[in-house]
Amino acid sequence: MTVELRELRRDDWPEVERIYAEGIATGHATFESAPPERDAFLSTRVPGLSWVAALDDRIVGWTAASRVSARDAYRGVVEHSVYVSSDARGGGVGRALLEQLLRSADALDIWTVQSSIFPENTGSLALHERCGFRILGRRERIARMRYGPEAGRWRDTLLLERRSAVVGGE
Repeated sequence: MTVELRELRRDDWPEVERIYAEGIATGHATFESAPPERDAFLSTRVPGLSWVAALDDRIVGWTAASRVSARDAYRGVVEHSVYVSSDARGGGVGRALLEQLLRSADALDIWTVQSSIFPENTGSLALHERCGFRILGRRERIARMRYGPEAGRWRDTLLLERRSAVVGGE
């Protein structure tokens, strides 16, 4: 099966939301306890950095990025997320999405793409490292989990970044 990538559209939201909810249910994807409302989500994403992956015309993953700051000095820095449906994990969907996001970021003069990942999310860590991300450090007890089997527990995250080889090197 070939993964088809295209920019995320507003009408993709039901599938994006479903995949987001699957990730939330793992307890190792986000501190959020539920997906946000569609318009709130889309309004904070950088145009050109939101993608979906489809297998046989069924959306099985998504990626999107937001600016880390409104300050001009940080215009080339974004934080991203990548989610893959449970039945498509391990088949290259995440890598295809992340590589597309990085190509798009380079084209948009984004010099740093970052993410915070739970240390327990070993699949996501491995994916990011294969795509050129490096671990900058561990943010200990950064926030308390509010839902699921980890509810009430303080959680660490690892801060990862990928610096562009073509943007920001001057």
